[in-house]
Amino acid sequence: MKNLNQDDAKRICDKVLALTSADQCEVSLTGSRNGNIRYARNAVSTAGLIENTELAIAVAFGNKQGIATINEFDDKSIERAVRRAEELARLAPDNPEFMPTPSKQQYKASETFFQKTADIDPEFRAQVAAYSIENSRKNKLVAAGFFADSAKFTAVANSNGVFGFQRDTGLDFTITVRTEDGRGSGWAKRSVGDASKFDAREASNVAIEKALRSVEAKALEPGRYTVVLEPAATSDILAYMFNDFGAREADEGRSFLSKKGGGNRKGEKLFDQQVNVWSDPWDANVAVLPWDGGSMLARERQDLIKNGRVQDLNYSMYWAKKQGQRAVGAPGNIIMAGTNKSTEELIANTKKGVLVTRTWYIRMVDPQSVLLTGLTRDGTFYIENGKIKHPIKNFRFNESPVSMLNNIDELGRPEILSGDESPYQLLVPAMRVRDFNFTSLSDAV
Repeated sequence: MKNLNQDDAKRICDKVLALTSADQCEVSLTGSRNGNIRYARNAVSTAGLIENTELAIAVAFGNKQGIATINEFDDKSIERAVRRAEELARLAPDNPEFMPTPSKQQYKASETFFQKTADIDPEFRAQVAAYSIENSRKNKLVAAGFFADSAKFTAVANSNGVFGFQRDTGLDFTITVRTEDGRGSGWAKRSVGDASKFDAREASNVAIEKALRSVEAKALEPGRYTVVLEPAATSDILAYMFNDFGAREADEGRSFLSKKGGGNRKGEKLFDQQVNVWSDPWDANVAVLPWDGGSMLARERQDLIKNGRVQDLNYSMYWAKKQGQRAVGAPGNIIMAGTNKSTEELIANTKKGVLVTRTWYIRMVDPQSVLLTGLTRDGTFYIENGKIKHPIKNFRFNESPVSMLNNIDELGRPEILSGDESPYQLLVPAMRVRDFNFTSLSDAV
């Protein structure tokens, strides 16, 4: 089924709402076209295009809920799905945390759709792979990468008169380049909504340069070092902390924002003065849908951390009612303020330190302090007197993003990243941080 326009989507939603006799009904209609190309060892291995449209129907009788999903859209199939959802609701136990579907919401449109991204075709994807493969071969390197693009629509509606429709696009590209003997490795990642802001050559060249520079890595004694974290490294670590801004988890003593004796730490200064973090569905760089798909509540601009102080927490509808707070749509993006300084400028201002391209294999050690353990990879370098002196072997680290954000020396320019460990679109800066804790060496490149 082709991507629907707003009128077609509303027609289907209205049909569902007219068919049900339940106390309330929520409808979610989504459609997507997802393309991809994968390559390894300097050769394309797979490429594909997946198109799908899905209708989810959630109904409730009292506190009993039932959900049915289908990808067929003739009248009989839609009615059958409605009846199935109703049947499941009648059989379901009461949900003690059930909340009524929201009343009419005002969804202010955000700029999430870009025609150039929607027009990506197999030739475009093949050219992305070709840039990486050809340039890697010229440098006697071996490339592996994955490029994925999407064009989607989303419609939501409920029995209280809510209706929203919006289209969005996006692309993600990751590339790893290694020397033929496997002793050097470089990496790059790019995530954008607008394909006109994506340069496959630039991303590939970054990974190629890092691979060439990372050969003959030297061992550096583990310990606490000043580090320059590129945005990819920053985002992977901070994502674990950003996931912990739920008010319920804090109030119930399950996060670093829990206060001893009960309650949460909203209003407390937990970070360096330079730390400012917020969510904004209309941000020009990382715009997201203006509603929360889980609750249908409208999203708002929300300050999470202001001048190092915890400014706000995320309340679900149930927890907001229980605590006497106001619920808004859960954030779809996380933005951290930075400066206009490039990563190269942060390096130039570093007397001695370590440059970290990226981190991986991160695991939670202690949720109460967000203590993490993980590894560096794909380009780790020693900095001396403002210049990269030589590559160094990778480290295992034990560090908390909370401590990290108290040890900031300097912030760099934010970059867009889709978080591997986060449901959010992220816009986070490079940063220079004091006393980053490297605990042991790793022989992996």
